Amino acid sequence: MLGTIIKKPEQAVILAGGMGTRLRPLTNTRPKPMIEFNNKPFLQYLIELLREQGFARILLLLGYLPEVIIDYFEDGKAFGIDIDYSVTEVSNETGRRLKLASEKIDDYFFLMYCDNYWPMDFDRMWMHFVKQRVIAQTTVYRNSDNYTKSNVQFDNSKVVCYDKSRRGVGLNGVDIGYCIFKKEVIDLIPDENINFEGAVYPLLTQRNQLAAYVTDHRYYSVGSHERLGITEAFLKDKKAIILDRDGVINRKPAKADYVKTWDEFEWLEGSREAIRLLKESGYQVIVITNQAGIARGIMSEDDLEDIHAKMNTDLLRYNAQIDRFYYCPHGWDDGCDCRKPKPGMLYKAQQDYNLNLTKTVFIGDDYRDKEAGDAAGCRTILVSQGESLFETVKDLLI
Repeated sequence: MLGTIIKKPEQAVILAGGMGTRLRPLTNTRPKPMIEFNNKPFLQYLIELLREQGFARILLLLGYLPEVIIDYFEDGKAFGIDIDYSVTEVSNETGRRLKLASEKIDDYFFLMYCDNYWPMDFDRMWMHFVKQRVIAQTTVYRNSDNYTKSNVQFDNSKVVCYDKSRRGVGLNGVDIGYCIFKKEVIDLIPDENINFEGAVYPLLTQRNQLAAYVTDHRYYSVGSHERLGITEAFLKDKKAIILDRDGVINRKPAKADYVKTWDEFEWLEGSREAIRLLKESGYQVIVITNQAGIARGIMSEDDLEDIHAKMNTDLLRYNAQIDRFYYCPHGWDDGCDCRKPKPGMLYKAQQDYNLNLTKTVFIGDDYRDKEAGDAAGCRTILVSQGESLFETVKDLLI
């Protein structure tokens, strides 16, 4: 692989053969990826994501009630993508399904499981895979919010331990699938009915050949009854926009100075009208802002919250409202994850509101906003000097 130019995969393989016993009685008559959210099967969301990311072909590995999936998706033409199938025994584990489908799998392929949705950027994932010079890469949710129990330990973009039992010491992330493999990985699967990750991941980690593509964007699952509500909320079409504050909504103070009191706050022309227009158009409006003046002792968090409360009081006169303020109170050198250009506040808003950041616009005014938005996968728009938020919002809505 070293020194060789390898072509980005065009084939995605989806493991979708399990019985979904944890979801009974919903899975008595249908496989779990056919459970509907907003009148659409979960699997259709995955297929549409793959099509949007440029995949040309999908191979579905089926076992339980395969006809339900085949009858719905057929050859995939109605969904803008070519779909093929490998149907094996219901009792087969994931490793056996992959082994039996080997002849239909490309030299480099993308593998995902049918029960997790995560809004990937496949170009970024592929660039990371090539850079790591490995034969395997999985996507790891950092799990800093303790969303679920961790099952991997990663370090320096590599998985160093995979623990299916989730009981090990030092685990710091969750393997969510969304994997890139060189086909030779299939040769590591024993000729027996065995779980793929349980058999192969320990071998890959021993050889330092399992890269970790780490994300802080939450994933959503159809794996258990407890997750169905939050998954439906995420998959529901919603409108949300994230705004920087100083320089976008209000006049930016001089460098190393801060808006410390309401008396020092000055709306930029058109910003209140812009927020009203967004609310009238059905948007949730979220503000994220760096406020290092708190760490420097120039102002307090109470001072900042008073300003934000009065912003919303004033906005009521315009039939407008900001739904949530997030702020970083830390200093420039504190090393936090929330101060822009780091994307921590964007991810916190994502988790609180179940946003899809790849479909969320972030409007800022300087390079730190652009870097934070790009890191989080947002479409980021910078308001240039002399341009009003109102004009930017009008153009966006059009």
